[in-house]
Amino acid sequence: MRLPDMPLHDPFVVADERTRTYHLYTSNDPSVSGVEGTGTMVYRSQDLRDWTPPVVVFRTGGQEGLWATDGGWAPEVHVWGGKYFLFTTLHDQDKPLPVPPPGPWGTPFQLPQHMRGTIIAVSDSLLGPFRVLAPARPTPPENLMTLDGTLYVAPSGQPWMVYAHEWLQTVDGTMEAIRLAPDLSRAVGDPVFLFKASDAPWLGEQIPAGAPHQLPPYVTDGPQLHRSPDGALLMLWSTYEKHTAGPDGTVGGGYVQTYAVSRSGDLEGPWEQRRPLVRDDSGHGMLFHAFDGRLMMILHRPFENARGKLYEMRLDGDALRVLCQRTDLDGGG
Repeated sequence: MRLPDMPLHDPFVVADERTRTYHLYTSNDPSVSGVEGTGTMVYRSQDLRDWTPPVVVFRTGGQEGLWATDGGWAPEVHVWGGKYFLFTTLHDQDKPLPVPPPGPWGTPFQLPQHMRGTIIAVSDSLLGPFRVLAPARPTPPENLMTLDGTLYVAPSGQPWMVYAHEWLQTVDGTMEAIRLAPDLSRAVGDPVFLFKASDAPWLGEQIPAGAPHQLPPYVTDGPQLHRSPDGALLMLWSTYEKHTAGPDGTVGGGYVQTYAVSRSGDLEGPWEQRRPLVRDDSGHGMLFHAFDGRLMMILHRPFENARGKLYEMRLDGDALRVLCQRTDLDGGG
């Protein structure tokens, strides 16, 4: 298989040095995996061009006591303590959360709220099967509507989950972080605010499709952390740019891949917002090193019926730059 033929959303690549194999994780798609149900599947390649048919490595079905079985968004796998940990977002629309009180936007903010958050599962293999560590609730506080949790390990060795706090609750979406126990089984302490979507000065007012047009929500999505050689901390993240309102009062938005920089190298910042890396309805990207040492970024485009796109990247200090799209690998477009 090649990337133009591979349905995938929120791609995440693990370049396994031991086997010299790239593992590309995404939400389970029964049309290509042949396995029904919510979960995670993985494509594999040794050259980023030709990929095996996907193998399902995680299913919500069969996970005893799991608080939700829908979603399976933004799966990613991290090595920690000699094991492999899967982070993926679940939700349950039948478990409502309180609707926030009216805000200062001129109208009550009354979009439905329900449980949504990232769970962590563990395996001895990149190919699973993964077992949920704490099935009774998501890792971030369950009263928050969150998604896209990712692992960050501080220089001290302290593990954190960084996640997006949904604009559905906050209107101005935020990036937040919470400490994790050493075995990643639970969160410790309270969330720490990192930045809000509207901090990006290039955004201007933008509204996701389907939102009440009176409100000015800003989206945070897809955080991914990367340390630069000079010690700065980079966070790739995605959002939506403003589009003109349609006749029904709703507004569509183009998905955008952007990034922020903590020059101090600390997770708590301060964070500086940089210009977008890729527009064209593209986002949820992450960085990885190819086996020849090149810095690569993979993201999905377009948002609907998504496919993976690969870019060769360069870091100049704390400035991340796109060198070229690898159309020889991703089919262009």
